[in-house]
Amino acid sequence: MSDKPHQNLAVIGHVDHGKSTMVGRLLYETENVPEHVIEQHKEEAEEKGKGGFEFAYVMDNLAEERERGVTIDIAHKEFDTDEYYFTIVDCPGHRDFVKNMITGASQADNAVLVVAADDGVQPQTQEHVFLSKTLGIDELIVAVNKMDLVDYDETDYNQVIEEVKQLLKQVAFDGDKAKFIPTSAFEGDNVAEHSDNTPWYDGETLLEALNALPEPAPPTDAPLRLPIQDVYTISGIGTVPVGRIETGTMNTGDDVVFQPSDVGGEVKTIEMHHEEVPKAEPGDNVGFNVRGIGKDDIRRGDVCGPADEPPSVADTFEAQIVVMQHPSVITAGYTPVFHAHTAQVACTIESIDAKIDPSTGEVAEENPDFIQSGDAAKVTVRPQKPLSLEPSSEISELGSFAIRDMGQTVAAGQVLSVNER
Repeated sequence: MSDKPHQNLAVIGHVDHGKSTMVGRLLYETENVPEHVIEQHKEEAEEKGKGGFEFAYVMDNLAEERERGVTIDIAHKEFDTDEYYFTIVDCPGHRDFVKNMITGASQADNAVLVVAADDGVQPQTQEHVFLSKTLGIDELIVAVNKMDLVDYDETDYNQVIEEVKQLLKQVAFDGDKAKFIPTSAFEGDNVAEHSDNTPWYDGETLLEALNALPEPAPPTDAPLRLPIQDVYTISGIGTVPVGRIETGTMNTGDDVVFQPSDVGGEVKTIEMHHEEVPKAEPGDNVGFNVRGIGKDDIRRGDVCGPADEPPSVADTFEAQIVVMQHPSVITAGYTPVFHAHTAQVACTIESIDAKIDPSTGEVAEENPDFIQSGDAAKVTVRPQKPLSLEPSSEISELGSFAIRDMGQTVAAGQVLSVNER
């Protein structure tokens, strides 16, 4: 682990626009993929008549490699630049993206949006940008990728920029803050080094733009919030809940409570990377043992916090949501599944309180009868079983959620306020 500040970086955009190649290229250029691994992929790619795909291969073969025992695993989705230590929240499939973005398995601080120069803004591009905004990503670096396919033409590049700016405006992103970079992840143009192929571009390379990102404020001043991912029984220790600390710190000897299961006790041990540690901080994945807690007392979706500042449990909550795709309309009484941190709970939208103009955030209509794809709204929600959430203004890591129904993500949102049970 390095002593540089840490950033979670989402790489978003349409699935065919070169995200994997871009991630592979970033890892390669920052020397976070061993040379022999690249060589191996090169040979393999050429054998399969896919010469040049070696970077994408690096990313795509992680799963198989774990089986084959080659020495590259998920840990290599980390790279460091002069300024930061980055963890890539790589979201290969659309569904994973949404899940990764929401479960806080990796609440990204910033995002690189990859848009292919030859294809422009696609529905999935729109959706990812929408989600990023709703989930509190502030800074967007736009890589206009595959410039090699349009012969590094400046006109094509500018056209894509216009499309993206329109999209950002729709979602109330500050388009002036976004950075645009003409890249070819495949050829390496403007990723680590300025490219001779784009003499008309004198802005930053992708790595320079990443270095220039603002530093995220460490969420240590908030109380401890640790959503539980799994609960194990380990011989000799007992019950061990596992999860990632979103905010605050955990120390051995702390008195903690799990909500909504409403049980608690004293933290006896904390383990990280198979080593016992006296304390853990935001971003740490830990297993820990709490005196007197049995395996059946707690479950995935619980949130652990200090006994004197317990996680709140919603009887109802107010939220702002953005509807991304719904085949018809959403009305009061609609009960889809809400995915918030590690919890998945069916919740009823009790009332649609206002329709919001997504470009200004102003109320466009009070108490509308329904909302549909593309609408943003303020709603009142009642979980069907206890759910621990926090207002995103207070603890953003526990204040965002996705709404899924019929096998797809229909909306995403942020918690505005919680009425506790």
